[in-house]
Amino acid sequence: MKEYDITITETLEKAVSVTANSQEEAEEQVRQGYYNSEYVLDADNFTQVDFKTSEGREPAREDNTIEVLLVKPSEFPQPYQISTELEALQAAVGGDIQVLYPYDDPVGLVCNEEAKLTGLPLNRALRDESGQMYDIIAGDFLVIGLTEDDFSSLTPEQMEKYEKLFHSPEAFLKMAHRVIVLPMDDETVKNAAKDKANDSLKRTQPDRAVL
Repeated sequence: MKEYDITITETLEKAVSVTANSQEEAEEQVRQGYYNSEYVLDADNFTQVDFKTSEGREPAREDNTIEVLLVKPSEFPQPYQISTELEALQAAVGGDIQVLYPYDDPVGLVCNEEAKLTGLPLNRALRDESGQMYDIIAGDFLVIGLTEDDFSSLTPEQMEKYEKLFHSPEAFLKMAHRVIVLPMDDETVKNAAKDKANDSLKRTQPDRAVL
């Protein structure tokens, strides 16, 4: 979505007759008469309207609102607008936050500090450069841009990169002393989303009496 400025120009015309020694004098008489409200143009003098549209621009946002990536268990990552205020970040992940810095890029992962202790569902595995899993994030988390001293929006390139990295939701199976990670295929994720939407719709609809 973009914002556009539309300039509306209405044209009013009215012909008046004056007696003068020259065209310049006649124009000056009418000009003075107009500014003295001797000649008033109203809706009856309307002749046309014109619309001029500026080039589109991105909507202005509050300075502390940024574009990040929201990653939820069993769901595809989604672009997300959020304030950099602490309360907004806490609300997004459902509790006190901690920030992880597992990548060389200027991005961080904002997650719930007590997600595993409170039993939130496991979300995505973190892997080292060789692809070996070394940790698992539980609960919702944000992929967020970083500046030298604050959070920032992800660039389009970062948004695309980390959407691909976290695109596939993962299922986690605990077997003895190890955890097996199984990526979920797109069709399974889509079907789960449909089931979730249907359940939500049923909860919002009033029960109908059976006659």
